[in-house]
Amino acid sequence: MIPWLTADSSFPPLEMALTEPNGLLAAGGDLSTQRLIAAYLEGIFPWFNEGEPILWWSPDPRMVLFPSELRISRSLKKTLRKGHYRICTDRHFHEVMRSCAVTPRQGQPGTWIHPEMITAYAALHKMGLAHSVETWIDGKLVGGLYGIALGKMFFGESMFSSITDASKIAFVHLVTQLERWGFGMIDCQMKTAHLTSFGAREIPRKLFSQKLHELTAYPEQARKWHFDDEATK
Repeated sequence: MIPWLTADSSFPPLEMALTEPNGLLAAGGDLSTQRLIAAYLEGIFPWFNEGEPILWWSPDPRMVLFPSELRISRSLKKTLRKGHYRICTDRHFHEVMRSCAVTPRQGQPGTWIHPEMITAYAALHKMGLAHSVETWIDGKLVGGLYGIALGKMFFGESMFSSITDASKIAFVHLVTQLERWGFGMIDCQMKTAHLTSFGAREIPRKLFSQKLHELTAYPEQARKWHFDDEATK
């Protein structure tokens, strides 16, 4: 059994999360900005299907990428050198979320990015906490990602591509910029081969929580993003 959250209840200790399914911590509550910020500050995120109760997760181990450990494949480096794309930030946040929602994913029959989630994260975007990184080619949005920045910590949520490597291009630019800004860790939530190829790795939840609290203790970075090389692409 997991706790059911009411409007005024707080999250249970992370140690109460189930091992199967890995990380399921609580259900219920709401997707208010206050609730979401409190969740991310504790390393908790919502993940549930439309029409079902809100489920809150904190898996152990946790998949993360330390920006200094980014790996770029030889083929992707070749693509990046072409310079045939433009990177933008926060231009079309809603469209990035909608594109992530409709992009088919192997092994997943549906999506957790439904209208309720889009509304909730759009509110965080309006506060300057949720951001999109977008890849544009020939005036078209062809790939991107979105996530949340708190202090010196970035929480990656989802990405999409309509052409080969478009989301990878956005991801590389994101990680490179976060390292310039002194961000210490990117939360990737769960292990995938795709993220592993970039240098992401699993760490124990206890270590993740420790680093998370250190990085989110920095002064708030809520603002519109503008990457160092954004204007030149």
